[in-house]
Amino acid sequence: MALTKEEDVQMMLVCKTHLGTRNCDYRMKRYVFRRTVDGIHIIHLGKSWEKIMVAARVIAAIENPADIIVASQRPYGSRAVLKFSQYTGANALAGRWMPGTLTNQITTKYLEPRLL
Repeated sequence: MALTKEEDVQMMLVCKTHLGTRNCDYRMKRYVFRRTVDGIHIIHLGKSWEKIMVAARVIAAIENPADIIVASQRPYGSRAVLKFSQYTGANALAGRWMPGTLTNQITTKYLEPRLL
């Protein structure tokens, strides 16, 4: 079922993904739509949707999903990493991971992903 951009943006609005924080990094300013009276930054969902579609195309271009590593060290990101890897077959690195996993070929946990 292919959804249009408007339907996707409506679903993102319902999930409140447009609500940011009070702090805004200078690299994120181009994705901020405006700022509320309370100081909360509102994220521009049209630009976010475009970036999500670019990321989806990159992920879909990888033939073997085992060549993808999804990583998050933050506690609130580990559930998303595990769910994504469960549904796509990608390798999940949730929480702390061993140094040298991507660089040291001698270790037993060495991985060489096509996409990180």
